[in-house]
Amino acid sequence: MTNILNIFQKEFKSYFSSPVAYIFIISFLVVTSWLFIRTFFIADQSSMRSFFSILPWIFLFLAPAITMRSWAEEKKLGTIEILMTLPVKDWEIVIGKFLSSFFFLMLTVCLTFPLAVTVYLLGSPDMGPIWGGYLGAFLLGGAYLAIGLFSSSITENQIVSFIIAIIISFAFLIIGEDFVIINAPSSLVPILSYLGLGAHFQSIGRGVIDSRDILYYLSVMIFFLFLNHIAIEQKK
Repeated sequence: MTNILNIFQKEFKSYFSSPVAYIFIISFLVVTSWLFIRTFFIADQSSMRSFFSILPWIFLFLAPAITMRSWAEEKKLGTIEILMTLPVKDWEIVIGKFLSSFFFLMLTVCLTFPLAVTVYLLGSPDMGPIWGGYLGAFLLGGAYLAIGLFSSSITENQIVSFIIAIIISFAFLIIGEDFVIINAPSSLVPILSYLGLGAHFQSIGRGVIDSRDILYYLSVMIFFLFLNHIAIEQKK
């Protein structure tokens, strides 16, 4: 546990050692706030549904941008050899890197909470979907980050890692969409519906916390972190 904590602290501090982290955070807050506000007053509804509806698409680019340097930069600079010789297990490094990126994403999302306060002050919203939306955002973001870390572990190029992560995440996002399911064989419909990242996010966003949705996101995280671990072991 100590090794994971040390890796977590090192990686988390590295995000703020350059202006990149602040650019990510500010860009995310400006874009999401603007897209939400411009529709909030037009719709004249005390709800954050429009905010949460755009998160899967913003995370599609934000999460790979956060994780693309995690392993790729280690390989490019040659520091991965030093990291691998430390008295720490591979899976502890993987978990530490994931937790650092996950907490960075959580911090970024939590900074949008003034939007929820604004909605609450201007109306009487149902807080269930709002809390559910934030929980779903954390779980969805964690799944994206696990995919991004795996993508970063199989290449030395950050841009290649970024593109691979977007492609994989996009595939998981749209696989459960209606236009895909309608054109799919009936035997595959239940599988495609379950595999879609967006479908589970929408379910939690309604304020209905289903253990199957939480289990799904945890399974995606564990699966891609396991692939990440295998990729690092093969490099050794």
